[in-house]
Amino acid sequence: MAGYHSGEVAAQRRARLAEQARFSLGGIGETVPEVAAAFLAEQPMIILGGADDANRIWVIQLTGEPGFLKVPDPRTLTVDALPDPTAPLGGLHESPSPVGMIAIEPATRRRMRINGRAVPTGRGLRVDLDQVIANCPKYLQKRRHRFLDPGDGRSVGPGPVTDGTTLTPAQQDIIRRADTFFVATASDRGDADASHRGGNPGFVRVLSPTVLRWPDYVGNAMFLTLGNLELNPAAGLLFPGWDTGTALHLTGTARTVWSPAPGEEPFPPGAQRVVEFTVAAVREIVRATPLRWSEPAFSRFNPPVP
Repeated sequence: MAGYHSGEVAAQRRARLAEQARFSLGGIGETVPEVAAAFLAEQPMIILGGADDANRIWVIQLTGEPGFLKVPDPRTLTVDALPDPTAPLGGLHESPSPVGMIAIEPATRRRMRINGRAVPTGRGLRVDLDQVIANCPKYLQKRRHRFLDPGDGRSVGPGPVTDGTTLTPAQQDIIRRADTFFVATASDRGDADASHRGGNPGFVRVLSPTVLRWPDYVGNAMFLTLGNLELNPAAGLLFPGWDTGTALHLTGTARTVWSPAPGEEPFPPGAQRVVEFTVAAVREIVRATPLRWSEPAFSRFNPPVP
């Protein structure tokens, strides 16, 4: 889908970055270049966002040995994996659905976004592509991955699942210590998008058991996430447990705060604006993925956290 939708244009104008956004439009295509297909074939994980049967937006991880992502032709991605039944969006194996995806390689800070329509194939998904988006590596922490060895005596399957409507103290602590999370949104037509947010630990603030805030740093001026929020407040977040495999999934609504209200404290360093997220539901899954990651090397672009 060439061009920006009305929400993206509104966000670009509000940020006074419409000219830069027009330049960045060249980074949005409808096909996967050969070099990008090779990148996808090397990845053990892809992040996927979409809506459930109640139109709540969630973000999940799909994992597999490198090669589980394939590009049989420039307008199609196949994923040789399906969500675990305990994960949100488990219904993806039943019917076609708009999805937004982001593949990242933390070891090299490379990433790309892929949006389209997912069709179940029995053993996985075929995604008919609408958008293929080049992304810059800012705010992405370096990490190296490994898979748990099933023969080492430790359980590697999904563990206990906890559902709630507010964040527990332990979950709040996970968020306060996070240096990375993923966010999914959708336009008013339901077209989904997934993106990455990163910063130094503490960049996501927990205002209450149901309200989070994070800074929106300088980016490519496309405003794909904030543009969706201009039209549709539904959003989902995923805080991955890099060293444990635990996944903290949140769904709710979000809004952009474009300037501090009278009497409010200034935005944190580096923030052009902030996003406020209100929690509607929480699902925490222990050992949601067999992937484990090394300690991070923080991006030099991360602004300081007060």
